Amino acid sequence: MAAAVAVLIAALVLAYVIGRVLTRRSSRVRQTGPGSAVGAETDAVAQAEAERNLTDLGLSRTGPTILHFSAEWCGPCAGVRRVVDQVCAELPAVAHVEIDMDANPQAARRLSVLSLPTTFIFDARGHQRYRTSGVPRAADLRTAVEPLLA
Repeated sequence: MAAAVAVLIAALVLAYVIGRVLTRRSSRVRQTGPGSAVGAETDAVAQAEAERNLTDLGLSRTGPTILHFSAEWCGPCAGVRRVVDQVCAELPAVAHVEIDMDANPQAARRLSVLSLPTTFIFDARGHQRYRTSGVPRAADLRTAVEPLLA
């Protein structure tokens, strides 16, 4: 009986730790562009991908763009929309693009979107600089976007 209780307690502790790790990863804005190991590509490939981003995704050529994927059935996506609208209202040079994953699955596949909501920040040249899943905090988005305005 004592061994069964010990196993149960160990399983609960393990589940708690895994849950905390996954929760901490969600909504974190991670750097993905130049200067990060994730975004390391050759210049020619990066330039071609950036140009494709600008044209296919409708990104702004005059300043950074916050792009997020959503769907009608996604409850947290409305929260992302409010946060992004707030940041864009505070920083008018930042564009906001929302892509419905059900209407444009090719874009979601191309950017490896596996869950909703997923938010990206692109610079004015079309390079992906940051990525987050879940509902980001406005302060985190602002901190990521402001250096791209300079």
